[in-house]
Amino acid sequence: MRLTEIAYDSARPVEGYGPGYFRIGGQVLEGACLISPWGAGPWGGLEDTSGPLALADRIDVLFVGMGADVAHVPRAFRAALEEAGVGVETMSSPAACRTYNVLLSEGRRVAIALLPV
Repeated sequence: MRLTEIAYDSARPVEGYGPGYFRIGGQVLEGACLISPWGAGPWGGLEDTSGPLALADRIDVLFVGMGADVAHVPRAFRAALEEAGVGVETMSSPAACRTYNVLLSEGRRVAIALLPV
C-alpha cells in the first residue's frame, strides 16, 4: 500500500477536537468556531450568519458541524446562506472536520462552522 502525505498549501486543516474545543494550525479554539482556508476564529452559533455570509464570495459550501449528533440548522440560517449562493451541509462536528480536511486538500472552496462536541 502506498500512502501519500496531504498538502494543504497555506490553508489550515482541523488538527483535532475534544470536549468543547477545536485545534486548528496549532491554535486551540474553545466553543463554536468558524474555519476557512483564510482563518479560524470564534463563531456566534446558529443565530450568527454574518461570519459565514462574509465568506460567500469565496466558498461554495459551508459544512455545519452540529456537535456530537446530526441535527437540522434553523431555516433562516440555511435560507440566508443559500440566498447568497452558498450550499449548506449539516453533519456531526467530527464528520464535518473530516470532510472539510479532505475537500480542503483538494483545493475546494469550503469552510466549516462548528458547534463543540
